[in-house]
Amino acid sequence: MRDSGSQPVPLADETTLHVGGTPRRMVNASTEEEMLEVLDSPQFGMVGDEPLLVLGGGSNLVVSGDPFPGTVLRDRRSDIQVSKETVCDGTIVNVAAGTNWDEVVQWAVEENLSGIEALSGIPGSAGAAPVQNIGAYGREISRNLVGVRVFDRLEGRVFSLPKSALDLSYRNSIIKESLSSKAAGGGRCWGPTGRWVILSIKLCLANSEESAPVRYRELAETLGVSVGQSAPLAAVRESVLSIRRSKGMVYDPEDHDTWSVGSFFVNPILEETEADRLLPFSAPRFPVADVARELRVLPKRKTENPPTYVKTSAAWLIERAGFHKGFGLSPDARARLSTKHVLAITNRGGATADDIVDLARAVRNGVQEHFSITLEAEPVLVGVEI
Repeated sequence: MRDSGSQPVPLADETTLHVGGTPRRMVNASTEEEMLEVLDSPQFGMVGDEPLLVLGGGSNLVVSGDPFPGTVLRDRRSDIQVSKETVCDGTIVNVAAGTNWDEVVQWAVEENLSGIEALSGIPGSAGAAPVQNIGAYGREISRNLVGVRVFDRLEGRVFSLPKSALDLSYRNSIIKESLSSKAAGGGRCWGPTGRWVILSIKLCLANSEESAPVRYRELAETLGVSVGQSAPLAAVRESVLSIRRSKGMVYDPEDHDTWSVGSFFVNPILEETEADRLLPFSAPRFPVADVARELRVLPKRKTENPPTYVKTSAAWLIERAGFHKGFGLSPDARARLSTKHVLAITNRGGATADDIVDLARAVRNGVQEHFSITLEAEPVLVGVEI
């Protein structure tokens, strides 16, 4: 992705899916002061009406090919600082939001700081990680996140939010909900960037050469350990990267099979009785142990006897609905499912946002027709709908 100063360039050049039109205005920020100079502008506050897109790694965006009628603020900051704070049983690390996430993981492994090694290879910036509550291979950032420092567009001020205030759940947070929910946003919807713009994140990492317990079976088998055991940090990172590469989930600008947003759909969470009715016996089922934490992505019903929930595999549903690896809507389609993993919708070169959305809609509708389950898109949609 090229750097262009403040001259607007197509967002197709700034996103891993390589789609998106040119914004009306584009600003590069290399310091927090430059970030705040833009964020504190009245047009982006409660009564403002100019769209704002804060851009980090561009790895979780599906952007319309039409011109973006607002400002794109590119966070070019990169900084990792060890703190002297003693608020956890480990080392506190403060990371500027614009820092490449995988570089944070690599740094932690090299410094013998444990906890986020299973999150290796996830594209994007550190600031985006809590918004999505990123996770992989049995680990989520919520396990090591202490809190975030934010600019509140509603109140027009900078302050810190503890992890508990973020309402983190499966691929969700109150920041993400504020994109489209007036209740979460304090009276308005703030998309395509949320009410709270993360300036930095604070992590607590264990002082250890050994990883956190490995909870994912495929990763444990690759490492030659039992589920629940630890392994050397470097070995875990390399194994995770190897698995992700085998599935096309490590972005490579030279490989169109990785031109994607990663997993396009989240794994559905169903009431157990609903799962019994809708899912074949052979469908994967994973118990949802912490129902309260997951309820932000489930229908909220107050009852004395709350139902039991299970999570199933979106990839399994997609494949059983007839969508194979490499699937496209036509023989010459530029938008196709990855040849390695059906959860990724890829740009084979020259695809438009409409091409991506048409394929996503076909997959979602196909699963709905076969299983009466509606898949939920994981990326942020800017100027498009599925």
